[in-house]
Amino acid sequence: MGATKTDLFTRQQNDIANMAKAIAHPARIAILQYLVRKNACIGGELVEELGLAQATTSQHLKELKNAGIIQGAIEGISVCYCINPKIWKHYRELFNSFFKEVKVDGDCC
Repeated sequence: MGATKTDLFTRQQNDIANMAKAIAHPARIAILQYLVRKNACIGGELVEELGLAQATTSQHLKELKNAGIIQGAIEGISVCYCINPKIWKHYRELFNSFFKEVKVDGDCC
């Protein structure tokens, strides 16, 4: 497998790509929406909410946690997850700057 060329791109471009990769699954979008909606530390109820197997849900949570989008705390024998507000704000600002309004004068294509 060839080496990546991420060093050819800006940190902002790499950050946006990393966030996009981390959320590039509908289950992960659903997890994030649920965590934002609840605005609390959520544990095992995610399995019921998503309708996915525990192992599948855990894998999606792991991807989101590795990207820093969520954070987890161990409570007894379970792990509780919530949005990482600092990273969430960072990505929100990145995507807001990326999705600037486009004004097309006439036909583009």
